[in-house]
Amino acid sequence: MVITGGTDGMGAALARHHLRQGDEVTIVGRNRAKFDALVAALTTEGVPSIAARAHFVGADLSLVADSERVVAQLKDRYERIDALVLAASFIRQKRHVTAEGREASWVLFFVSKYLLVTGLADRLAAAARPVILNTSVPGTKTSAIDFDDLELAATFSFARSNAQQRRANELLGILATRNSTVSYITWGPRRLVKTSFAGEVGPLMRYASTLLAPLVGQEPDEAIQPLIALIADPPGGRTAYRGAKRVPLNEGPDDNHDINRLASLLSDSAATYSRLHVEARREDPDVCDRRGGRAVRDPDIDVAVVGEVRPVDAERPGVGPAEV
Repeated sequence: MVITGGTDGMGAALARHHLRQGDEVTIVGRNRAKFDALVAALTTEGVPSIAARAHFVGADLSLVADSERVVAQLKDRYERIDALVLAASFIRQKRHVTAEGREASWVLFFVSKYLLVTGLADRLAAAARPVILNTSVPGTKTSAIDFDDLELAATFSFARSNAQQRRANELLGILATRNSTVSYITWGPRRLVKTSFAGEVGPLMRYASTLLAPLVGQEPDEAIQPLIALIADPPGGRTAYRGAKRVPLNEGPDDNHDINRLASLLSDSAATYSRLHVEARREDPDVCDRRGGRAVRDPDIDVAVVGEVRPVDAERPGVGPAEV
């Protein structure tokens, strides 16, 4: 099992559950310390063989080059992936351009997922009942994507960005399920979850997290129960759920055309993203992102089994999107 965003909230709760069940789990995230704390807590509980089953891949998934590197590392490590859980999140209320020159939220919430789903297609196909679980939340307008300005350079707002990412992830299921053995689930919780919001949290989210969540929210361990059931018994094909309730797919007359158009646009630009990031690193090895004119050091990019770190060559070429 691979979980992006697996060191916090529901992602961490899902990782803990499957490690307790004896599964092998790889967590993709930025914070190695949180991964180490999760593993230490399970070790204290007496969960057996953690060192052989818990793995960490360090990456910033708002960077295309990092997303491609994650795909390459996972393909090196695994011949088969049974479940891919796409749960990484970092909220940005304002448009933010990365060192690659790309809009951070669009890359994090859709482009990285596209690269993982398409790049790992053969590893998922090797599983008996593969499942992709995308926590992007179903149910937005079929017209939400601006194909002429995917990164919303001219019209960015948090609401518009959120709707476009969610719609793109619904369409991604069409690509994924062209392999008929794959289950692709677009999922969102039925009600508020008591978890931190990583990133730039606006007044309404801050109100929800500080006042409403303690009163009406559910704990992450409770919120993931439907996910556990869906991973254990995938429904097949492309589906959408809110909590444990299956909801109608949000389908439009041009869905197949739209996902093919998206795939074409991303395939044309992915190589450019990676080349720009490699050039930026050559000029300044500390550059990953720039906030307020300050360079932020790139997180460690590694594959780690507990107690062992295997560094990865920063110049290693990534893998491009593959046909599903």
